[in-house]
Amino acid sequence: MIDIQESFRRQPSWQQISRPDIVARTNRLIVNARALGDRVVWVLHSEPGSGGPFDPAGGLVALQPGLQPEAGDLSVTKTSHNAFTTTNLGQQLTAAGVTKLRLAGIRTEQCVETTARLASDLGYRVEVVLDATATHPLPRHDGTGIIGADEVVARTAAALAGRFATITSIEAVLGTTDRPGFDRSVAAAG
Repeated sequence: MIDIQESFRRQPSWQQISRPDIVARTNRLIVNARALGDRVVWVLHSEPGSGGPFDPAGGLVALQPGLQPEAGDLSVTKTSHNAFTTTNLGQQLTAAGVTKLRLAGIRTEQCVETTARLASDLGYRVEVVLDATATHPLPRHDGTGIIGADEVVARTAAALAGRFATITSIEAVLGTTDRPGFDRSVAAAG
């Protein structure tokens, strides 16, 4: 779970986020992962001393309401775009015998994509749950307009698919919400 934090939600740009229900979406994955005995990893982004929304001194480098770590979860705080370079995540995953990562979170084309690329290079099998990621529209590099969030997400999927990650969806991960023992009310909670 990458950067699903107050730093994003408390900015005016949150009004343009592609999936404002990101907490409910990722909670469905979290409930499923825990039911299967998979470990949940929480990644937060921090920019100490910046004075901005990612400066931990401002109190916004925290999970969004509705997300709840449990005993056994891993947590790291990064200062780079990917979850590995400035953390000990790789060492923790190696110690736990993890070989496959399923990624979700905020910004699809930035921290999620960068983490997927690096994880792939490190030898992990990577899945990106595309509809459990969120992003904002982006200005074009040459100032000629804006790229819509849906287009940003589609470009990210195209760049990652078959090279760095398998692109999947919440429903594909869950299989079906009608399987025995699956409580729809819990999965839909957020």
